[in-house]
Amino acid sequence: MRLAVLGTGYVGLVAGAGFADFGNEVTCVDVDADKIARLRRGELPIYEPGLDRLVATNSADGRLSFSTDIAEAVRGADVVIIAVGTPSAADGSADLSYVLSAAESIGRALTGWAVIVTKSTVPVGTADRIRQTIGRVTDVPFAVASNPEFLKEGDALNDFMKPDRIVIGSDDGRARETLRSLYAPFVRTNDRMLFMDARSAELTKYASNAMLATRISFMNDVANLCDRLGADVEAVRRGMGMDPRIGAKFLFPGIGYGGSCFPKDVKAALATAQAAGTQLEILEAVHRVNERQKGVLVDKMIAHFGARLRGRTVALWGLAFKPGTDDTREAPSLVMIDRLLAEGAIVRGHDPVANGVIRARFGERVALFDNAYDAARGADALALCTEWHEFRRPNFQRLKEVLASPVIFDGRNIWDPTELRGQGFVYFGIGRP
Repeated sequence: MRLAVLGTGYVGLVAGAGFADFGNEVTCVDVDADKIARLRRGELPIYEPGLDRLVATNSADGRLSFSTDIAEAVRGADVVIIAVGTPSAADGSADLSYVLSAAESIGRALTGWAVIVTKSTVPVGTADRIRQTIGRVTDVPFAVASNPEFLKEGDALNDFMKPDRIVIGSDDGRARETLRSLYAPFVRTNDRMLFMDARSAELTKYASNAMLATRISFMNDVANLCDRLGADVEAVRRGMGMDPRIGAKFLFPGIGYGGSCFPKDVKAALATAQAAGTQLEILEAVHRVNERQKGVLVDKMIAHFGARLRGRTVALWGLAFKPGTDDTREAPSLVMIDRLLAEGAIVRGHDPVANGVIRARFGERVALFDNAYDAARGADALALCTEWHEFRRPNFQRLKEVLASPVIFDGRNIWDPTELRGQGFVYFGIGRP
């Protein structure tokens, strides 16, 4: 098939490269001419493991191309995918200006029937608005479908190539069959395509992310209770996860969720409920708990150092919101850095791929290092913010030698408190005695 993908962020670039890898002719379009020029040179604007190789291979084979010309890309396409940003507006709702602008451009460029697919995360009813927007500028027949993505940053290619489900929302028979054919190679061994109406598909995305966010915030609340009671949240988590009705996934306490999806989608779901004249009271609490949790390590530092935190040097390991990405949007590390600087602390940091993003945000206020031990050298405390693989089993003897004082704040509970205390460290975890 011939595909046009509007937007070259995480969703658009992964989808474009993934569809091209299965033999489709894909043009990825972006209004940012500099980004397109970089992509044509093989320079990716994001870090996602394996994506650079997939883009290079399919570009070299002529199946994947990049353009700023929406009309040329849409002309003759069987499927047009909208994968542009939907940032949070001031009231928490999703800003649809980019989506509707893309829809109007698509409508003006259509030369024959195509199915317009929304992969951007959008509020319920957006498919109807896209249909109205396109219908105002063209008489060419078309269909609209919602096809939300469920990609995890850091493992997006695996999620795209081996999806656990493919949700397609459309009442148009031709659109359904076109998308069934497009996705057939992805589900040869296990048909996980689920068809429904567009509004249900749009809500499925929000509800899914809201549930995962709820599990995270619930466990963070439990961890904070464990701190008060002297219980071990790791034992509690394992005990809960063995119940098949609950399961073990997303029950790991920490310093809160971040990224481009959960925070934005939770706020958008709350705004959607408010606009519909109701409340999602549990989700309101989820959001409050998460915002509070991002500061829990600094609270522990203040409790330990007291007023002496001013002038202290704190090293942060891991600055991206999760491993496998350079994305720092809504990352807990940002809240920590802001608070530490406000407390008068000196902040040093290291992340395998996100140093450049942090440098662009904080400039010289944060000292960034390419080596984790260099970042920790001379620090009065080390705080683990992101559980990159290389941090899971560091050389603790070396770490103790480079730190000015052996104090560790483990924001992801990846280290054994007994082991570290046995080596002479002062250890603070999340909900761990």
